[in-house]
Amino acid sequence: MNSWPRRTFLSTAAALPAAAQPRKPAALPGNRLSPLDGVPRQNIKITDIRLISLGYRLKPEEEWPDGDNNNIIWKTESVIVEISTDAGIKGIGGCSRYNGPEAMKQYLETIVRPILLGKNPFDVECLSGGIAHRGGRGVWAGVDTALWDIIGKATGLPLYRLLATDTKPVTRLPVYASGGEFTWRKNSRFPGPDNLIKEALSYKAAGYTAFKFRMGGGFRRLGITIQDYIPYLRALRKAVGPDFHLIQEANQRWTVEQCLEIAPVLEELKILWFEEPTRKNIDDYLKIKRALPTVKISGGETVPNRSEIAEWIDRGAYDIIQPGCDDGGVTETWHMARMGHTRGKLLCPHNWQDGLVTVANAHLMAAVPNRFMLESNMTPNPFKEGLFKEPLAVKNGFYEVPEKPGLGVELKEGLEELYPPIPGPWNIPDPEMPKA
Repeated sequence: MNSWPRRTFLSTAAALPAAAQPRKPAALPGNRLSPLDGVPRQNIKITDIRLISLGYRLKPEEEWPDGDNNNIIWKTESVIVEISTDAGIKGIGGCSRYNGPEAMKQYLETIVRPILLGKNPFDVECLSGGIAHRGGRGVWAGVDTALWDIIGKATGLPLYRLLATDTKPVTRLPVYASGGEFTWRKNSRFPGPDNLIKEALSYKAAGYTAFKFRMGGGFRRLGITIQDYIPYLRALRKAVGPDFHLIQEANQRWTVEQCLEIAPVLEELKILWFEEPTRKNIDDYLKIKRALPTVKISGGETVPNRSEIAEWIDRGAYDIIQPGCDDGGVTETWHMARMGHTRGKLLCPHNWQDGLVTVANAHLMAAVPNRFMLESNMTPNPFKEGLFKEPLAVKNGFYEVPEKPGLGVELKEGLEELYPPIPGPWNIPDPEMPKA
C-alpha cells in the first residue's frame, strides 16, 4: 500500500478540477428569507449552454386519444437545457416542450446564449428568475432549473435544502396517478369509458391513493352529455371504494353550464378536486366554486410567473395552484408556491413532461409548506423513468426525492443517439372521428 506524504497529497488535490474535488455541504442559517439567503457565493462562470431534444415514436398500441381535442398522441418528447461551467460542473433542467424543440433551440441560441455566457450561476435570480414568458416558453424555465442544479452541486446540497428556507423538508412525497385517457367512439382501438374502472383499480393495487381522469375523446364532437357521463362516475366510485381519491380533469373543455350540472354529482361522490373546469374567466370559476362547497378547484398549470396567477389566488378562484418548474422554472415556481401558501392555497405542480421535470418539481414540493400531491403521467413515456443513470420511480404511491447535490440525477450516456428528434407536432387528427 502506498504511503503519500501530506504535502504531496495536498498538492495533488489542489491540481484536480474543481468539480472532481469533494464538496463539503454548505452550512445554511435557519429562517432564511429566500433560497440564496446565507448561501456562500462562489466564483464560477458559464462556458456553454445547449438544448438537448429527444423524441420517441409511440408504438400503435401506445398511442392515446387526447381528451376532447379529437386528436391522437403519436409521439412523446423531452427537451433539456444543459449548462457547462469553468468549474467542471454541469447543470441540467427540463422544459415544457409546447413551443416546439426547433423554435426553442433557436430562442436559446439567439436570446439566451448571449445573456448567459460568462455569467455566474449564483446570479440565477437576476439571470432567469421570474422572466419566463410565452415567447420563451420552457426555455427560461429549463435554464433556471439548470442554474439551480449547478448551485446545488457547487454547495454540496440537494436542491430541496436550498429551497426550504423556513420549513422542515419532507422528501417522501405522495403521488397521484394521472391518466384516464379514453374515447367515446364506438368500435375504437382505444379503450372506452368502461376502462376507467380497470385503470383505477390497477393504480390502487400499485399503491396509489388517487387517480385523475379526463372526460374522454369526442365528448363534444359525438354529442355526449353530462347525464351520459354521470353513470360512469358513479360506477367508478363504487368500484374503488370511499377512501380512494378521484380527481376530475376537464382541461377547460366544459361550459360553465356543464360544470354546474355536474357539480352536485362531484360533491355526492366526494371528488377530491375539479381541475380547470372551463375556459379561464375568474368570475366563472367563482360561480362554479360556489356550487362546490367541499370539492376543491385547481388550475394554473401553464402559468409562468406571479403576475399571471396573482388575481386568481387573491380572489380565491383556485383552492389548489398547479404551476410547474417546466414553465416557471425553480425560482418563480418557488415564489408562486409561497404566494399560494400565504393565501391558504395548496400546491400540486403540473407534472406531465418527463423525469427531469418530475425531479425539479419534487425538490420544490419537498421544500414548501403547502405541498399536497405530486402528479405522475401514466401514459406511455420512456422519458418518465429512462433518462437517468440511476432510475427513479414511484414506489407504493410515493416518490423519494434524491439526496445527492443539486437535482441529484445524471443523464444516461447516448440518449441523443437513442432518441433523435422527430419532426412535427405531437398530435394528429383522429381519422376515425367524425368531421366537425
